[in-house]
Amino acid sequence: MERLNTKWIATVASIWIQCTSGSSYTFGIYSSTLKSTQGYDQSTLDTVSVFKDIGANAGILSGLLYSSSVTLRHRLRLSGPWVVHLAGAVLCFLGYFLMWASVVGLIDRPPVALMCLFMFMAAHAQTFFNTANVVTGVRNFGDYGGTIVGILKGYLGLSGAVLIQVYDTIFKGNPSTFLLFLALLPTLVSLLLMFLVRICETNSVDEKKHLNAFSAVALTMAAYLMIIIILENIFTLASWERITSFVFLLLLLASPLGIAFKVQREDAERLSQTFSAERSSLVYNSEPITSPKFSTAQDSIAYQELPGDSSQVKATSDDSMAQNEEDMNLRQAMCSANFWLLFIAMLCGMGTGLATINNISQVGESLGYTTSEKNSLVSLWSIWNFLGRFGAGYVSDIFLHKRGWARPLFIAITQATLAVGHLIVASGFPGNLYVGSILVGVCYGSQWSLMPTISSEIFGVGHMGTIFNTIAIASPVGSYIFSVRVMGYIYDKVAKGQDNSCYGTHCFMLSFLIMASVALFGCLVALLLFFRTKRFYNQVVLRRLRHSSRT
Repeated sequence: MERLNTKWIATVASIWIQCTSGSSYTFGIYSSTLKSTQGYDQSTLDTVSVFKDIGANAGILSGLLYSSSVTLRHRLRLSGPWVVHLAGAVLCFLGYFLMWASVVGLIDRPPVALMCLFMFMAAHAQTFFNTANVVTGVRNFGDYGGTIVGILKGYLGLSGAVLIQVYDTIFKGNPSTFLLFLALLPTLVSLLLMFLVRICETNSVDEKKHLNAFSAVALTMAAYLMIIIILENIFTLASWERITSFVFLLLLLASPLGIAFKVQREDAERLSQTFSAERSSLVYNSEPITSPKFSTAQDSIAYQELPGDSSQVKATSDDSMAQNEEDMNLRQAMCSANFWLLFIAMLCGMGTGLATINNISQVGESLGYTTSEKNSLVSLWSIWNFLGRFGAGYVSDIFLHKRGWARPLFIAITQATLAVGHLIVASGFPGNLYVGSILVGVCYGSQWSLMPTISSEIFGVGHMGTIFNTIAIASPVGSYIFSVRVMGYIYDKVAKGQDNSCYGTHCFMLSFLIMASVALFGCLVALLLFFRTKRFYNQVVLRRLRHSSRT
């Protein structure tokens, strides 16, 4: 059992849970069935969809539960991240099972408000799974928080494409049964693996190298899914081809386990060699052996000690800054300007990005794209979303460690690029939606790995789950503002004809120009956050990373 109680096995378990927990991304598969069986019109279905977005992003409860369960972990053995997974499993099963029961007629047709509650519960489970996995990952790999958050958030972004592959292979043409499947799969996977997702207070040699191996698997899986999606939109795949491609996908999903076992074997061999060397030293070396603990303390003192009294005072003030800034609770974080700057930046970036994906089919229709082209745009969005989630965390870690660049700078860079993406969509030139959707998708996804990592660095990991899930509320709030109050309002104003449709670049041009301006404003807010936290990163975050690498 000790072989399973490592942070590498915890990472594999988290990856597998993440790959099955993005069921909210598959709403398009069963939404038509939900609409027809419940007698909904489009606006009622959109209302249910809004509760899906709120449930999948408003994860304050999951953050509070994680903080309390980890605190109790030191007092009670029967506590820890698994409690959060258990709560998510219960919500997931109840939400999707009750929706399935409504669709197949097992229970009477519920009122719209009750169906919204079912949808909220089902989607809200995602925040519990995500919080337990991401915060545990950051605690286990504190020096490479951006990389581990990028990996886990990236797999969550890919989970929609993975579940759609399951539907196409097993449940094609039967969305009601797929609803029951969504009630069972994430629940069972979480219940089976939740005790493996644990906080491990150990370090391995070459952690970055091994995390890069997980990253390589994730990139391979994303590339494979992209190829499958493109082929499906060009050709009609036979049953045996779908099954073969799905089996290969399962093998890719299983491959992180091989990486974890390899790391554990290397650690065991290195520990054995170290023990043999120390034993030989004790037998043959007559000189006293310096205690590792003593040398670590010496290194720490040597690291902080600088010539002159003023520099010693500066080191003391740095320590006090670290104490003041780390492990804030939600109330303390909300009383700081940095919290609201990060929230506003996310409102601009996540809000405009989510509004784009929510309306991408309608935008494509207005620009004359075919149904196949629109389906390709929607399907490939998960790949661009993954690349943003994974890439932003990975790249920001490299520049933080090697160049000392504070991570908020990358929010500014990605939101400036996001503004360019919106301008490209607004321009209306041939093929603009392909180019624009790539930029918007990558930049939107990057916010989801940068924001939690920055939250852990500025406010500490003690209440990270609560704080970053509170900031994540900016996503559905921004989506409502830009989808309904901007894009929907302007579209209805310019639409003509009995079916209230609009064709041409003018339909969404003004909306995307407004969202480009908002993204540019978000870039300026992120730059302000960068300059406010630059000294903190230099004096606290970078010093912590350098000291960790020395010890």
